Amino acid sequence: MTIRVLLADDQALLRSAFRVLVDSEPDMEVVGEASDGSEAVRLTKEERADVVLMDIRMPGTDGLAATRLISEDPSLAHVRVVILTTFEVDDYVVRSLRAGASGFLGKGSEPEELLAAIRVAAGGEALLSPAATKGLIARFLAQGDDEEPDPLRTERLAALTVREREVLVQVAGGHSNDEIAERLEVSPLTVKTHVNRAMAKLGARDRAQLVVIAYESGLVRPRAE
Repeated sequence: MTIRVLLADDQALLRSAFRVLVDSEPDMEVVGEASDGSEAVRLTKEERADVVLMDIRMPGTDGLAATRLISEDPSLAHVRVVILTTFEVDDYVVRSLRAGASGFLGKGSEPEELLAAIRVAAGGEALLSPAATKGLIARFLAQGDDEEPDPLRTERLAALTVREREVLVQVAGGHSNDEIAERLEVSPLTVKTHVNRAMAKLGARDRAQLVVIAYESGLVRPRAE
C-alpha cells in the first residue's frame, strides 16, 4: 500500500526538498503541494491524502486552522496531520495537538526521522518526536497550571477500566508501549490493546489525542519537575 502524502508549506524550496525525499521511497508518494492552509484542506480531500505534513505559519489560513478543519471533517477521519515546526517545543505545537494533529516533528530532523514519521502516522500511531516529547509535555503541563479540568473529558474517563487508566497515565508521560509494558509488567500487545480501547472509549483519533485528553481531563495534573 502506497502512503499518499500532501505537503503544506509556504516555502517552495522546502516543499521541493520534501517531495524529492518522499518520492524516493517505494512505499510513499507526494500527491499534492499547498502553500496555505485553505489549499491544504482542499487538496487533502481532492487527492485523498493519508498523511499531511503541515507547516504552522502560513499566510491566510494557517496550519493550526487547517489542522482543525481536517480533524473535524468526518470524511477525513483517516487523515493524519504531522506538524513540521522550526521550534520543536512551541506554543503552537500544543495548540496543534488540541486541534487534532497526530504529532509533530522539527524541520531540522534527519531525513530518516521524517520518513519514519510518515509511516508511523499512516499506521495510525501517534508521532511525538523522541527528542521533543519530554519538552512538549513540560510545556503542556506549564500551560495547564491555571486551567480547570474539562468536565466532559473527566466524565468520559469513567468508562475506562482501572488498567486502561493506568496505561493512559503512562501514555501521557511520553512512554512507548514497550516501556509501559515493562513498567506494568505486562506484554506490549496487552498495552496496545488497552491503548486502542481507551482511544475508542474517549473518542481519540490517535495516541497524541490521548495525551491531550489525559491533561485536559485532570487525570494527569501539572507538577514541577
